[in-house]
Amino acid sequence: MALPPDACSLIAEYVADSRSTLVNLCTVSKQFQVAAERAIYNTLYLRGHDTTISVCDVLSRTPRVAMLVTALSVYDAEDSDDESDFQPEDGYWQVLHQALKRTAYLRSLDLYFNTGDPPDRAWILDECKFQLRTFHCGLVWDDHLATFLSTQPYLSDLFIADYPESAAEVMAPPIIPSDSTFLPKLSILECTFSEAAVSLVPGRPVCRVKTCFTRSKLEEKREELNSIVSALRRSKKRFRAIDIADSLYTAEFSMELLSTVTSDAQFCVDLRYVGTLVLPVDGRQRLEFYTMLMRLRRLRCLELDVSDWDPAPTHLAALRALTYELRLYCPSIVTVVYVHDFERHLVRMVDHVAICDEDAVTDNLWREV
Repeated sequence: MALPPDACSLIAEYVADSRSTLVNLCTVSKQFQVAAERAIYNTLYLRGHDTTISVCDVLSRTPRVAMLVTALSVYDAEDSDDESDFQPEDGYWQVLHQALKRTAYLRSLDLYFNTGDPPDRAWILDECKFQLRTFHCGLVWDDHLATFLSTQPYLSDLFIADYPESAAEVMAPPIIPSDSTFLPKLSILECTFSEAAVSLVPGRPVCRVKTCFTRSKLEEKREELNSIVSALRRSKKRFRAIDIADSLYTAEFSMELLSTVTSDAQFCVDLRYVGTLVLPVDGRQRLEFYTMLMRLRRLRCLELDVSDWDPAPTHLAALRALTYELRLYCPSIVTVVYVHDFERHLVRMVDHVAICDEDAVTDNLWREV
């Protein structure tokens, strides 16, 4: 007597943590094969050159299996201590391209290649028919990538590791379609070049952005800041999270950044997350810093660099004291990340008590608040 399909699916989900059990389940019956294969191939995380080629070869030769994949992550680097020297050969890209063409129901795609510079291989996305919601891309931005993105009307979460740098006097190179149908649902943008944010945010419902300054000279960085904030103000939605990294953090420039962000009450009325800012050591300057923070009435999470402090405020008593001081002026804050020389300390407010969470992962807080 055949079991109902829902029962087979529930059994497959119950043993989903064991790949070997799922493989064995495929041999029980046709019904269990369908449920087990769906559990096996629904989400694939491919790490390593040989594994990627092997699995992608299966997907390219077996359309029935490829159509089960809805989330695919490819992290490829040479299996050695020096991953930066890894350079995939042409055959690797071809088999990956063929596999991507077969995964018609893919909704999440993450491509990361630890090869130093991003690979110039966005042509692997040509002829792909899937409609993504999430796309994290470690490929060079070129016409192939721009053309692919123009076919993704449902994409809401985008990370791009590469973007053409513009001349200093022109912050937004006109290399993306100006049509309103280009990424119309984009709401989360992470990019390592601020030029990408300047180009992609205006006219789209982006409400969370993570980027970094690409200029180093102060005057050029001020112009870059104005270009970034001007672009963010042209989003179709109010911002909830802004995370702008810098190669050189200073209290003076952080004050300028915070002043620029908070100067428009309508722009920052819904902000829940701001980072990364330098917390001034000087008491008078810190009071001015807090005064600007008071304009962010819905702020929930703040990332602060305290590398200039001596002694370092990294022990529990100091972290708690700074958090309590901060909340005197901005009581809506419930999470603070303190950064000291790349070491991160997260403090959460629990029942009005500051608790240091040593095991917390802080990379995606800007996505979550």
